[in-house]
Amino acid sequence: MERWKLYAFAAAVFAGLTSVVAKAGLKTLSADVGLVVRTAFVFGFIILNTLLWTGTGKTVLALQNTGWRSLGLLALSALTTTLSWVCYYRAMKEGTVSYVSLIDKGSILVTIALSVLLLGEPFTWRIGVGTTLILTGILVLAGGKS
Repeated sequence: MERWKLYAFAAAVFAGLTSVVAKAGLKTLSADVGLVVRTAFVFGFIILNTLLWTGTGKTVLALQNTGWRSLGLLALSALTTTLSWVCYYRAMKEGTVSYVSLIDKGSILVTIALSVLLLGEPFTWRIGVGTTLILTGILVLAGGKS
């Protein structure tokens, strides 16, 4: 199996764990305070990961060699991540984690549309069928919860 597929499957497993563990951790905290605590830990873990796998010198060199466009797009990605996380944590604090997570995973539909429209990625019959199945599954599962 290609390495990117292993990473993608691992990401899915960890994302599933994240939702359940975070919901349990929000029992005594507001959604916003819980998100701050989580994000502080994420920040530390990402720095540690980068230092261990890339090293300080290569990281600094990579940052020096990148352009403002790349940094701006990553900043925009950080903003959209922040907005997503704030909304997700508020929904998770008030709602059922399995339903909140299900609806959140519907973001794949936005990702597919934007990757085709903005990045010029191909839209194949498999992606079309898969997208239809995902949308149908979300509507069936989320429609049953009131």
